[in-house]
Amino acid sequence: MAKFPATPSYQGFHAPSRVEADITDLEIEGEVPKDINGAFYRVAPDPQLPPRLGDDIWFNGDGMISMFRFENGRIDFKQRRARTDKFVLEERAGHALFGAYRNPLTDDPSVEGRYRGTANTNVLTYGGQLLALKEDSPALAMDPLTLETKGYTDFQGQVKSPTFTAHPKIDPRTGDMCAFGYAAKGLLTRDMVYYELNEQGKLQREVWFEVPYYCMMHDFGVTEDYAVFHVIPIVSNWERLRAGLPHFGFDTTKEIYLGVLPRKGDARDIRWFRAPNCFASHVMNAFNEGTKVHIDVPMAKGNMFPFFSDVHGEPFDPQKSLSYMTRWTVDMDSRGEAFESMTRLTEVSGEFPRIDERYASAPYRYGFLLSQDFSRPLQLPGRSASGMMINTLARLDHATGTAQTWWSGTTSTIQEPCFIAKPGRSGEGEGYLVAVVNRLLESRSDFLIFDAERLADGPVATAKLELRLRGALHGNWTPAHQLPTAAQAAS
Repeated sequence: MAKFPATPSYQGFHAPSRVEADITDLEIEGEVPKDINGAFYRVAPDPQLPPRLGDDIWFNGDGMISMFRFENGRIDFKQRRARTDKFVLEERAGHALFGAYRNPLTDDPSVEGRYRGTANTNVLTYGGQLLALKEDSPALAMDPLTLETKGYTDFQGQVKSPTFTAHPKIDPRTGDMCAFGYAAKGLLTRDMVYYELNEQGKLQREVWFEVPYYCMMHDFGVTEDYAVFHVIPIVSNWERLRAGLPHFGFDTTKEIYLGVLPRKGDARDIRWFRAPNCFASHVMNAFNEGTKVHIDVPMAKGNMFPFFSDVHGEPFDPQKSLSYMTRWTVDMDSRGEAFESMTRLTEVSGEFPRIDERYASAPYRYGFLLSQDFSRPLQLPGRSASGMMINTLARLDHATGTAQTWWSGTTSTIQEPCFIAKPGRSGEGEGYLVAVVNRLLESRSDFLIFDAERLADGPVATAKLELRLRGALHGNWTPAHQLPTAAQAAS
C-alpha cells in the first residue's frame, strides 16, 4: 500500500497528485482573448510511488506534463505522465527502484546503468516534437497533441552526451536550438558540450570543453555571437554520494566563473572570467554589444537552495537567499579575468525570470518575474519547494528601473509565468502573461491570463480547474502554426 512521507515535500499543497486528466472546455471567468491560439505546456515533479529511501527532495518527482490548449476563446486541458525509463521500470515493479536524487549508489541493483531521469524540469516543442527535459539525462520526446511518450532521443545519434540541458534556447533569428550537456562524460565529470541544432534535427555545431569545477549547470545565456555559462559552486563529489548526503551542496569558499564561448569558435576560444562567491541559477536574457557580453541573472549573496545545504555546515540564511535581477558584464577584449561590472537592475526580489522570447539573445527592455512581497504575508502555509513565498507577479522595466506588480492575495501563491506574443504585434512586451495560481485554502488551481502591458489591472480571464496542480518548474508556449495537425500526428 502506497504511503508517502509525512514531510514538507509530500504534504499539503506539495502532496503528490498522480492524476492524469482530460477536461474539455474549462469554465472561464472573464473572457479569453480570441487571438490566443496554441498550447501552453508546463511540467511538475509528481512521484508515482513513495521514495525508495523513505524521503526525498521535491525535485526528484516523476514528470507530469500539463497542456492548456487555446482555440477561439476556449481552453482545453490535458495532463499525462512523462513515461521515462525510470517511470516504466518502477511501474512494472510496483515500488521505487531508484534511490536518492542523482545518487545511483542508492539504487536497486536491477537498474544499474539505466537512465535515472524524471523529465520533470522543463518542456517545449521543437521540430514537431514535445521535449520533456531533466538535465541529468537525454531529452524525452513526446507527442505535442496527445502527450504520448515516444522515448529518449539523441537526435539521430548526433548528440553524444548522455545529458541534455533543461534550458535550451531558441535563437529567434535562425530558429536554431542552442543547448548543452554537463557531466557530459559521466556523473561528476567536468566535461561539457555545447550544441546547436536546426528544426530538422540536424546538428550545426558541437564544442567540447571543461568547466573549472563540477557543479549544477542548470541554465545558461545565448547572445547573437556568444554562448555564456555561469559556474556557481553548487558542487558535489563521490564522497558526498557515498556518505548519503544530498547530491549538491553550496560552497561559500569558491569563486564563481563566467565562461564565454564564441558561437562560431571552438574550445580554444572560450574565456573564463572570475568574481567573488555568490549564487545565481536562472537567466532572464543575455546579449552582446560587440565584445561586451551581458547576462542578466537573479543574483543572491548566499545559497538559495535550503535542500542543498552549505558544505561547511553553516545554517541556511534566508536573508542572503534573496535574489535581485543583476546584469553581469564582461569584455572579451579585456586582458584580465575580472568582471567589468555587476549591476542590480531592480529592487524587486524574485526568481523564475521570463521575457518576450522574440527578444531572446538581443538587447531588451522588459522582463517578468515571480516575486516575494513580504509586506503582504500569507494567512496559510504556502511556500514553494525552494522555501520562497511567491505571492506576486512583476513586470520589470530595465529602462526605468521600475516594476509593475500583481499580488495573488493572502491565500494564494503563483507558479512560473510565460509570455505569449499578440499575433500581428511586434513591439516588445505586447502580449499576454499566463500563470497557474495555487488556491491554498481550497487545495486546487486556477489558470490566469493577463494583459502583459497592464499586469497591475489583474487577470482578463481565469480558467478554473477543479483539481490541484502540483508546483511546476518550467513551461513554454507554442503558437498554433507550430503545432502538428491531427492528421500529421496520426501519420
